[in-house]
Amino acid sequence: MNLDARELRDAFGAFLTGVTVVTTHNEAREPVGFTANSFTSVSLDPPLLLVCLAKTSRNAPTFKQAQGFAINILSDRQKEISNTFARPVADRFGTVQWQNGPLGSPIFTDVAAWFDCANHSVIDAGDHLVLIGRVEHFGNSGKRGLGYARGGYFTPTLTEKQLLSKVDNPLMLGVVAEYQGQIFLVDDGAGGLTIPFVEKTETEGMDVFKARLQTCLGTEPQIGFLYSVYEDTDTGLQHVVYRAGIADPHGACGTLFPAERPPLERIRDSAVRDIVKRYGQESTLGNFGIYFGNQDTGHVHVAAAQREPS
Repeated sequence: MNLDARELRDAFGAFLTGVTVVTTHNEAREPVGFTANSFTSVSLDPPLLLVCLAKTSRNAPTFKQAQGFAINILSDRQKEISNTFARPVADRFGTVQWQNGPLGSPIFTDVAAWFDCANHSVIDAGDHLVLIGRVEHFGNSGKRGLGYARGGYFTPTLTEKQLLSKVDNPLMLGVVAEYQGQIFLVDDGAGGLTIPFVEKTETEGMDVFKARLQTCLGTEPQIGFLYSVYEDTDTGLQHVVYRAGIADPHGACGTLFPAERPPLERIRDSAVRDIVKRYGQESTLGNFGIYFGNQDTGHVHVAAAQREPS
């Protein structure tokens, strides 16, 4: 059966991926790298990942013989870096801030996550090489990743403006804030617990939201992926909840609880209780969905592998 290569490529492009830049040094100790979205985690024990590289690439001989390489998962503000490393630019590394990782491969500044790998094996696969790396060191900034599908970039986080363009009432913006496997809950004002919420008027920006949250959390939150959008039909208020990472919440106004064992019996609001319960379940798998509906009924849209591989 003869398949049309262009049509096959377009079909493969329907799969939503992240964007990475793969880096190493050549024999002259010069940094080399290329943009790739054919990346995935392979195993946690041992910690393995893979990326594919076309045999026709000028980088193929270098990566095939290299003792190691790094994966830089680009953040949603690094589209230009992706474009630079996808084109034959003379001095690619002169356009980006980077430093050598623990194993020596170039690690970029402000990426969503990075992995410094030893070369585990190279597999010949048709017109590509499959580079399998053993993760020796990694970092996770909590920043949102840059997405790619159908030949174009996208930001996985749906914006509030896109989702709520027809909402006239004030919004309740909340976060499921996590710190080292623990979830942050605050007093709901009636003797129970809830997640941090901030009321936002139509004229206020997201900077106001983050500033108010910082006052509550005791540290600046790293706002991440959208997690839940629902209307409380009793009050008419629209609720938008994001996932967020926080540093040491010293001086925070709430309490940390294990994400997998939250005190659900103390959460009076059924919608918040469902959010916290779902987060605990999904965090064990590393795959998080996005809920759309109201406080009673709705649907979770699965968004696989939003958590960066570790």
